[in-house]
Amino acid sequence: MLAEEEPRYLRRQKPVEIRKRKFARRSWAFYRRVFLVSAAALAGGAALFVTGRFFLFSPQVLLLKPDQIEVSGTHLVGREAIVSRFYADRGRSVLRIPLEERRRALEELPWVEQASVQRVLPNRVRVEITERTPIAFLRSGNELALMDAHGVILDRPAGQEFQFPVVSGVPESLPRAERERRMQVYQEFLKGVDLVKAGSSERVSEVDMANPQDLRVVLTGLAGPGSDAQAVTVHFGQDNFVNKYRMLVENFAQWQASAGRVQSIDLQYTRQVVVNPETSSAAAKPDAAKAKAR
Repeated sequence: MLAEEEPRYLRRQKPVEIRKRKFARRSWAFYRRVFLVSAAALAGGAALFVTGRFFLFSPQVLLLKPDQIEVSGTHLVGREAIVSRFYADRGRSVLRIPLEERRRALEELPWVEQASVQRVLPNRVRVEITERTPIAFLRSGNELALMDAHGVILDRPAGQEFQFPVVSGVPESLPRAERERRMQVYQEFLKGVDLVKAGSSERVSEVDMANPQDLRVVLTGLAGPGSDAQAVTVHFGQDNFVNKYRMLVENFAQWQASAGRVQSIDLQYTRQVVVNPETSSAAAKPDAAKAKAR
């Protein structure tokens, strides 16, 4: 019995041999993808390198002649003044032209209000110009310049004719912001008189803006059709131009009949109009010098 209870030892069986593959099927697919991606990246990098060298150094993309610069929107600005801003880019690829810097240089030209610069591949540049629009003559000593709505003083271009009122009291020494503010008042006045009677702005001969509190205007044709071109200086103050001009148009004939030939009219005051005749008869007619406003 003891012999039967002893443990029995079995002969060790031969182990099963497991064959290991160097690369699994999944690994082959992975390395194949890596190879393809690497090849595509190398091909793309090579293509990018070749393309970059082409657009940076190829003669086909260089700015060599002035006629490669297309200019539009100009009437008063000469083409040469625009092309001269690109002299530093001659012989350079259009991709290396600093567009923003050239745009700023173009907008420094007096008559250029806004500029746009674009590349047109392979070797052209497109420039679009918005010119300034003058709205008045500016009296500067004995000379007449032009001025736009933003207070920018412009030289008069040769061979061009303009018909504007002559503005004074806006010297170049004033800050540009102040010149622009006074020109806004000037435009407000012209729009106001045209609202009262169409075409009234054409009667405005001169506008003196030296005193911001008193817009002084020289008007003609107030006596109506058929009368001589009598010039009358009118003080309009600084606001309420529409109502003041309406009162002037409705009452001028009456004031002239009472005072004689009128030299100036002061409308600055709220409830009173001061009429100054040209002749010395004002002293004999004190009632004609002042008229109650309606």
